[in-house]
Amino acid sequence: MTVRLVVVSHSEKIADGAVELAAQMAPDVVILPAGGTDDGRIGTSLEKVMAALEQAAGDDGTVVLTDLGSAVMTAESAVEFLPDPDSVLLADAPLVEGLVAAAVAAQSGGDAAAVKQAAEAVRRAPATEAPAAPPDEAPLGPPEATGDFELVNQAGMHARPAAKIAGGLSGLDAEVTVNGVDGASMTGLMTLGAGQGSVLHVEAWGPDAARAVKYVGGLVEAGFGEP
Repeated sequence: MTVRLVVVSHSEKIADGAVELAAQMAPDVVILPAGGTDDGRIGTSLEKVMAALEQAAGDDGTVVLTDLGSAVMTAESAVEFLPDPDSVLLADAPLVEGLVAAAVAAQSGGDAAAVKQAAEAVRRAPATEAPAAPPDEAPLGPPEATGDFELVNQAGMHARPAAKIAGGLSGLDAEVTVNGVDGASMTGLMTLGAGQGSVLHVEAWGPDAARAVKYVGGLVEAGFGEP
C-alpha cells in the first residue's frame, strides 16, 4: 500500500487530466479525481469529494490537492465528515506540479507527511526565480557531500526526472542543491534546461547529505528508467 491522493478541481476534465498525467509517473499509487459538480457543471461537489475520500481511505493516509479557494473549503468540509479526519492531509500546492511531485513521493514509499511536503516543495523555486546563491554565499557552509553525474537519458531533465528527484529528496533530512537550485523543487530543477550529456553538480548538507547525493546519482546513472 502507498499513500493515496485525491484531486479536487472545479473542472471534471482538469481533475481527470491531472490524474492521468500523475499516474504515468506513479503507476502504483491510487489517485482519485473529484472534479466538477454532480450534474457536470464547473464547480465543486461535497458528495464527489466525500466519495473519493472514502474510496481512498487506508492505513497509509490520504493527501488532497485542490485548484482554487472554494475547492479547499469543499475538501475541508468533506474531511470533517470522515470517521478519521486526521488520516487526511490537505496540501497547499499548485495542482498539477504538486500532484506530480506528491505522486512520485508516494510511489517512492513516503508517508503522508512526506508526500504533502513533496507537493508543497514545488513552491520553493518558481520558474521566474533566479537560481539559489552559490554555497560560499549561503549560511550553510561547505557542503557535507557532493557528486557530479552526467545525464544519460535522451530527454534530459524533463518533468518525470525532476519529479523523481524532488519527491525523493523531500523525504530526506538534508538541504540539497542541483546546479545551484533547490533539489526538492520540481519546478526549480526543470528550469535548469539540462539535456542529455549535461552534468548535474549535487551538493548536500545535513544528516542525510550522503544519502541524498547517492539517491540523485542512482537515478541519473540509471537514466531515470528511461531510454
